[in-house]
Amino acid sequence: MKYHKWIRYFVVFTLLCLLAALATRVGAEGDQEKRLVASVGEDGIQRVEVYGGEYYFEPKHIVVQVNKPVELSVRKGGGFIPHNIIVEAPDAGIDFNVGMGKEFQPIRFTPTRTGRYTMYCDKRFLWFKTHQAKGMEGIIEVVE
Repeated sequence: MKYHKWIRYFVVFTLLCLLAALATRVGAEGDQEKRLVASVGEDGIQRVEVYGGEYYFEPKHIVVQVNKPVELSVRKGGGFIPHNIIVEAPDAGIDFNVGMGKEFQPIRFTPTRTGRYTMYCDKRFLWFKTHQAKGMEGIIEVVE
């Protein structure tokens, strides 16, 4: 009798674990679809605060308008691992490589071409994967 009781507990536990894993996966996929449209101040500058932490950027997808100045205020989230934020698109007016610290640091640029540009962290520890390979990347999308 006790044997059947343990099987039932095991089955319920396994189903709960599967449901939790599925919920986490669905939540992660939903996050990938979120886009943050930059707010435009009275001075005409598009502003966004960007946090970088243990292999993530928040927001991960930023939308800005072409030919309007942008100011990203970047800051490292918690933890002791060093991070940076890089975008290499000089032909589009977006080209920076900035280390992220505990205080907000402004990055200013004016995008000159529409398109989607990858932002990423290229840090790595010894021979391990880069932070970008671990998921620390995002998109700056420039629209009309």
